[in-house]
Amino acid sequence: MQYRYATEADVPAMAKLFAANRRDALTEQQRSEQGFVQGNFDDAALRAMVRGGSLLVAEDAGVAEEPGDAEDPGDAGCVVGLLALSSPEQVPSPPPPVRALLDAQDSLRWQGQPLSASRWLLYGPVVVDAAFRGRGVARGLFDLAVEVARGRADAVVAFIEAENQPSRRVHVDGFGMCPLGDFVAGGRTYSAVAAPARVTPS
Repeated sequence: MQYRYATEADVPAMAKLFAANRRDALTEQQRSEQGFVQGNFDDAALRAMVRGGSLLVAEDAGVAEEPGDAEDPGDAGCVVGLLALSSPEQVPSPPPPVRALLDAQDSLRWQGQPLSASRWLLYGPVVVDAAFRGRGVARGLFDLAVEVARGRADAVVAFIEAENQPSRRVHVDGFGMCPLGDFVAGGRTYSAVAAPARVTPS
């Protein structure tokens, strides 16, 4: 598995990943079992994020995008996971949960002080193709995120909807992200969680 910054060539695959895992695209049972992502990311939004250097991807070099794509060895491989990592100022017209997170910075606590006193990057959404879950893809993306954040920020900060327990299990129980407090947006409760920016072991 290769972890890297996304390029514009990755946009179609990333759009498919987002579309397949959006909250509204899943049943209640699917949401409770596998989690979901917030927001609607079309090609234009993804291309803008690529140009801004705010998308990381996991590429499985042994899988072709579509049947027949592997005829050219240079085209083998596909995007099986992605993670957005951006400064809060980079988010154009922030959706309600991001806006609420920004507004709650003074009440959310990170390492004994308000989050607003720290430099931080917005972590997420993160998506992994269903066929590749349980193989460490999300962990690889997380490790790359906290590494590339070093020098730019003190921490990476995510928000997790209360209903999205699979995401909480991955990020809090699995990766050790620290809960900072809760906030409400659009009648839904979210938890802010954070991890320090750092160099990860190779």
